[in-house]
Amino acid sequence: MFHIYCPYCEELREEEEFHPKGEAHIARPEEPDACSDEEWGDYLFFRDNPRGIHHEMWLHAVGCRKFFNITRNTVSYEILETYKMGEQPTVGAEHLAREEKNDSVQVAGGGQQTVGASDAALASVKGAQA
Repeated sequence: MFHIYCPYCEELREEEEFHPKGEAHIARPEEPDACSDEEWGDYLFFRDNPRGIHHEMWLHAVGCRKFFNITRNTVSYEILETYKMGEQPTVGAEHLAREEKNDSVQVAGGGQQTVGASDAALASVKGAQA
């Protein structure tokens, strides 16, 4: 069972009090009426499902009833941080790469993990994103 820290209530509560609501930090199109059907469909239905670090929006349904964000490792289910809506995460894929390098698990761009990747391979992926 997870114990999740609610940044509004400022206490750990059991996971049954919370509901996941999907990927966090998705920008709504500025002019929805000007979007094509394909662009609108992408916004409504397509989400990332990475293996590794993922930012998710959750609702504290039984407590304060407020939305907040969680940074979670989808491989280990470890919750790395919780933060209020409107705030930016402090933990990202680079954090996971530093933490798990000793376990021969490294993170490539976009939070994707590669097992046993060399430092040179990881640097080339980061260089390609720049």
